[in-house]
Amino acid sequence: MKAGLVVLCLGYVLSQFFRAFLAVLSVDLGRDIGATPEDLAFASGLWFLIFAAMQLPVGWALDRVGPRLTAAVLLLVGGAGGAAMFALSSTPFHIAIAMGLIGVGCSPVLMASYYIFAREFPPARFATLAAVMLGVGSVGNLVASYPTALAVELMGWRATMGTLAVFSAAIALGIWFSVHDPKRVETEHRGSVLDLLKEPALWAILPLMLVAYAPSAATRGLWAGPYLSDIFGLSTTQIGTATLIMGAAMIAGTFAYGPLDRILGTRKWVIFGGNALGTVGLVLMCLWVDSAVWLSVVLMAAIGFLGASFPVIMAHGRAFVPPHLVGRGMTLLNLFGIGGVGLAQFVTGRIHAATVDISPTAPYTAIFGFFAVTQAIGCVIYLFSRDSVD
Repeated sequence: MKAGLVVLCLGYVLSQFFRAFLAVLSVDLGRDIGATPEDLAFASGLWFLIFAAMQLPVGWALDRVGPRLTAAVLLLVGGAGGAAMFALSSTPFHIAIAMGLIGVGCSPVLMASYYIFAREFPPARFATLAAVMLGVGSVGNLVASYPTALAVELMGWRATMGTLAVFSAAIALGIWFSVHDPKRVETEHRGSVLDLLKEPALWAILPLMLVAYAPSAATRGLWAGPYLSDIFGLSTTQIGTATLIMGAAMIAGTFAYGPLDRILGTRKWVIFGGNALGTVGLVLMCLWVDSAVWLSVVLMAAIGFLGASFPVIMAHGRAFVPPHLVGRGMTLLNLFGIGGVGLAQFVTGRIHAATVDISPTAPYTAIFGFFAVTQAIGCVIYLFSRDSVD
């Protein structure tokens, strides 16, 4: 099982890469195939929404057929196939379809790992194990920054994506040969996602899950590139360096959040405190949107660090999920987390298009303001949640 978890972690590296690399390619895709920031916002949003929509069938598959078959087949067909299509794209529409396919391929990888953690390890270790998987897998976030910018400069974005298609196929085959499915839960109880939605405790958690990951993921994965280029005139490699810093901060935040629930004896207030401070960081981005490039990079890094509460929110929600519905419970929470990013990408794409003619700073002030308001609302609703520590 350890070898299987290592390979699943490599698959999650790819998943993190694919949700973040468009920010670095924005200049090249605009020049070569005429992709605008709105086009890339649509393509990125499609990745997240299709990824989110896949969580329901993925949850059913994890409970019924296991993580091995679910992750291997989807990553091979969607991940490798989508990356190959991206490499051959000639229009922004092709890019959008390719990103949708890649979303299908990446959709089961992290949840397959979390399913194994939930079934094979003590509940008290779930948040830490989930954070470690998320943190190590987030190396893909770093690869999607300066290293990708360098690869694109050396061999072009098409060759870079073709290489990633080969890597995706190899990892899918590795999952097939190394992952072993946990023993199925034998129970007379039957259930579905509808049964999970009858649990009142989840309804105070799901709204924050919807908005907590969106500011850091959308900024790192898309808006950092156009923002730093339009406001400060940074080049592709300079944008790569800035997003590398933000990506490193997101990884550090994941490892910092992981053990805090056990150290402090609370999940609720760890999650609330981090997201409330993240909201403050977004407000400061609005106020100082064009003050200095170093300040913007520092604030983006802070937003990335504080926005890494995903595994702890997942652990909080998991505490209210019965054992025979673990797969569907994990994927329901993930649907909200990833779906929130997809919705945010579509909304912020519209915001950018509606404000781009006002002034250079107006689109980005409005985008960061949108993230601040939605995160603040999520925090307020989350105050009514029940705490849980295993």
